[in-house]
Amino acid sequence: MPDIDPTAVSGYLLDLQDRICDALAGLDGAHFSEDAWDRAAGGGGRSRVLANGNVFEQAGVNFSHVFGDGLPATASERRPELAGRGFQAMGVSLVVHPQNPRVPTSHANVRFFLAEAEGMAPVWWFGGGFDLTPFYPFDEDCRHWHEVARDAVSPWGEDLYPRFKHWCDEYFHLPHRNEARGIGGLFFDDFDRGGFESAFALMRSVGDGYLDAYLPIVERRKDTPYTDRERQFQLYRRGRYVEFNLLYDRGTKFGIQSGGRTESILMSMPPLARWEYDYQPAEGTPEAALTRDYLRPREWI
Repeated sequence: MPDIDPTAVSGYLLDLQDRICDALAGLDGAHFSEDAWDRAAGGGGRSRVLANGNVFEQAGVNFSHVFGDGLPATASERRPELAGRGFQAMGVSLVVHPQNPRVPTSHANVRFFLAEAEGMAPVWWFGGGFDLTPFYPFDEDCRHWHEVARDAVSPWGEDLYPRFKHWCDEYFHLPHRNEARGIGGLFFDDFDRGGFESAFALMRSVGDGYLDAYLPIVERRKDTPYTDRERQFQLYRRGRYVEFNLLYDRGTKFGIQSGGRTESILMSMPPLARWEYDYQPAEGTPEAALTRDYLRPREWI
């Protein structure tokens, strides 16, 4: 497979993890701890966590590269034609939970998947994206986030941003709550348009775009004063993040079913969250506006 280069993808992902961690640590003033881990069934990774920082309550940035002789159930159910093939999957996944309720939570992921069997052509694709989960949204921030998302993929086709935005809106939806997790961004999977080099370049553009999308928002909001009531609402909304990750997130299911490292898989969880029975925000409050105006599909640009 001369045109497919997993080593180049792995090298990019390791560098991306370094750059993102350096940027977040530089903004926060705290440091990431690192755990290197091996997986009994094949492969491993390195997990980095910044905890109890000045800006970020918890930021986790994980690199993993796992492989095996058979696909986990989540992958074989979605692509049954790949059953029985060996696979390797690699990616960088991150979730950042800020201290200040005015700073949104952010998530990003870029990944590469390769399935092979003797005597058969390899099957490969890229996936990823990034999405934003504000608690007290600012339209300026939402527009900026989506402008960076659009610019990251538009060189590969003007159709991609609307398509990937819609996919993100559909994927990061909590059916049992009938609401979006946040204001979306990009989500794509099974992407091989234009061949390996072109698809790899798009994945790199999305990975590189995350810091351009997120850091200006953090800089604008991190020193905004907030009240304990707003902090409690942030913790309440974090509960929705937990619900999505445990009930619906494809990456969480793949990691668990493939025998991945549990601590790394669940590092996306917020360090603190709360639930409140039948909570209903008062009409006319910013808390009510979040659900009414933001937690639904919306065109931002």
